[in-house]
Amino acid sequence: MSTNPQRRVLVVDDEPLLCHALELLLAFDGHVVEVANGSKEALGLFQKGRYDVILTDYEMPGMRGDELALAIKAQDPAQRIMMITAYAQMLMARAGGLPGIDYVLGKPFLAEDLRRALKTVCGGS
Repeated sequence: MSTNPQRRVLVVDDEPLLCHALELLLAFDGHVVEVANGSKEALGLFQKGRYDVILTDYEMPGMRGDELALAIKAQDPAQRIMMITAYAQMLMARAGGLPGIDYVLGKPFLAEDLRRALKTVCGGS
């Protein structure tokens, strides 16, 4: 079990298996995790709850993760948002980067990569 501070985390991905894997890993580390299987569901959960960080995929039907991030940041500019994507290098290389995204983690990644990213985005030990 990790000694990191407990955080409230919203995981957003249209792939249920990835959501479940992230939920298990984050819960193992002591975090309180909610899962949304798409951007619309994520916006609904965001309206009702507070999160230390939102982890979102990039490529999802209906609304991409960067579009979700902008919609959330329009309501709460301080909300921390991490993107987990297979397109990390390509997205970070484009002009202007990814507005609304505080950190990009490329897929595939190791559990320790995710832990380090959370520390970077949220602070703490």
